[in-house]
Amino acid sequence: MEQTDYYATLDVPKDADATTVRDAYRKLALIHHPDRNRNNPEAAEKMKAVNEAYAVLSDPEKRRNYDAMQSSFGSGATNRFRQDYTDQDIFRGTDIHAIFEELAKDFGFRGGDAIFKEFYGNGWKTFNVSRPGFTMKGAFFKSSGGAGKPAVEGTSSGGGFLGGGAASLLGNLLSRGAKKGGDVMETITIEKELASSGGPFAYFHKTRGKKLVVKIPPGVREGQKIRLAGMGKEGKGGGTPGDLYLKVAFRKGLFERIGDLVGSVGRFGSEK
Repeated sequence: MEQTDYYATLDVPKDADATTVRDAYRKLALIHHPDRNRNNPEAAEKMKAVNEAYAVLSDPEKRRNYDAMQSSFGSGATNRFRQDYTDQDIFRGTDIHAIFEELAKDFGFRGGDAIFKEFYGNGWKTFNVSRPGFTMKGAFFKSSGGAGKPAVEGTSSGGGFLGGGAASLLGNLLSRGAKKGGDVMETITIEKELASSGGPFAYFHKTRGKKLVVKIPPGVREGQKIRLAGMGKEGKGGGTPGDLYLKVAFRKGLFERIGDLVGSVGRFGSEK
């Protein structure tokens, strides 16, 4: 099923908070769960679309980028988003697996492992890690080279969901050679009007070789840095990627450029 609008897919308003987004997804996952819709390809495709929409809108960074694309591309934002984000990118960090496990316990459905393999085939792998006082269960998409990046969730021995640093912790557990990727520093030149009002800014990420739409915060100052977490250099051995820092510079107006030119000519003449 072709995606249209992630908010429409989950039937939530654009200002919905994280709890509302999660509750809407859980409701739709219950309705379209494959165990309730056997031999119904349409329900399966709907479930995949709901999974994708939730994976994006439940992640603050992906949601910001998607919102910025909507401001720039309108109804074409979702297709544009999919050009810049692979399945691996979209599902990285999601707690979908944990929600399917909740539904399995509450309603006797199959768990996330079986559902993901049915939906995504061999490209979807699950894992279990156990250490004294700590267990983690989740899933990841394999990349074309065979190395996967954690896509989701973990549980401590107390049974709670581990957000934030779970993927980084998992990388250290799975690979002794894991190394965090380096940070990247680049400069963007924007109009002063955009700096004052804020809004989307199209930017080509040289390190990743793809276009991004950066949301410029209103009132940003020249020299200020905008941090894009996880958009730096890729990690090694399963390590987390570094961050991207965009240093803001203002585009000079015509009279400012003329002034600079006159000043440089004056300095040249004084040196004779």
